[in-house]
Amino acid sequence: MPKLDELMPWGTAPLRLGRPWVMAPDAASLKARWDALIRAGGDERDALFGCTRSRTPHSAVSQLPGQRTGTVRFVREDGRCPAPVRVTHGPFDQQWLIPDHRLIDTARPELWRVADDHQVFVVEHGWVAEASGPAVSVSAVLPDGRSPAGRPGRIRPLYRRPGGIEPNLAPGLLSALSGRYGHQVDAGEVAAWIAAAARSTAAGCVVPLPADPDVWLSGVELGRRMTGIQLRGARGGERPRLPGGRRPYVRAAVPARPDAIAYDADDEVLSLGEGRISPVPAEAWDFHVGGVRVLELWFERRTVAGEPGTLEAIRPPAWPQEWTSELLELITVLALLGELLSQQRELKVGSELELPGVLPPPGAARRPASVLDHHEEGPEGQFALL
Repeated sequence: MPKLDELMPWGTAPLRLGRPWVMAPDAASLKARWDALIRAGGDERDALFGCTRSRTPHSAVSQLPGQRTGTVRFVREDGRCPAPVRVTHGPFDQQWLIPDHRLIDTARPELWRVADDHQVFVVEHGWVAEASGPAVSVSAVLPDGRSPAGRPGRIRPLYRRPGGIEPNLAPGLLSALSGRYGHQVDAGEVAAWIAAAARSTAAGCVVPLPADPDVWLSGVELGRRMTGIQLRGARGGERPRLPGGRRPYVRAAVPARPDAIAYDADDEVLSLGEGRISPVPAEAWDFHVGGVRVLELWFERRTVAGEPGTLEAIRPPAWPQEWTSELLELITVLALLGELLSQQRELKVGSELELPGVLPPPGAARRPASVLDHHEEGPEGQFALL
């Protein structure tokens, strides 16, 4: 049974931020944290910054590809916060990140070079024994690759170059599949099959390939539905919506500081303190990844206060309205995916396709492509030599 690592050879380990304050569920907190850091001086700035072996305010660091941020040593920085960018934090949780290479221990610049309006990222979740939920998720925005149980995942771009050029697939794979299934198979079709058929094992994520063309087509159709839901309207799709009468609404406003999240299965009510949202399908509440309930983790990340005196402690004084809107969308995504999980479990591959001469892929396919279509600014304003 082929491994995902063989079908999509180029992948990276998760981003390693090194300091949690550079990511937050809201952009305003990130700008306030930046301002607090800029106002600090000397030892106070070092303490707030959170120095590591990879990054201190004195580190000389190049600019992240595609981002317009400063490259002077941060100890001399006195400007405004760079515009935060949307990222996917673990599975399904979209947050904000300050895209400044000086603040991130390991940002994976090779991923930023290919992150554009054509890219789709496949994220392989870490294996957890007897855990339910999908083995992979997909994202239109750059994912950090974190697994909810703390185990490392892998980030695999669908394309090796900007503009949707050069699929990140084993050389010869598309030709072999096209010949077997009797039509021109493209990269999007393979990504859809992976979304539907990938399985998590202790030895890594595996993706069985069927010998029967009809099984392939049914799996691709299921995978396209799963992928479209997760892309949330990006890449030319439609935003996910539950049918009328099943869409969640706010029945009682979420309080300024909700202290707990709970679910009433009988009434399909999700409670956030005194706030009430319904109807919330059981499929959304029961959705787990890596042994962790997604909605509980999402709520925890927005209500656990940072240690006093740290930049993480700078957060909204009250529950923002946009968080409620994001929660309604997340409930919709999880409910729709949950409805498809039974079809995913019932997908029977039957006899498996063998691909001699295609798998395993050559070593060069596991390395990022050379992307040299624009200059990248290095430390202290110098052009980076790639």
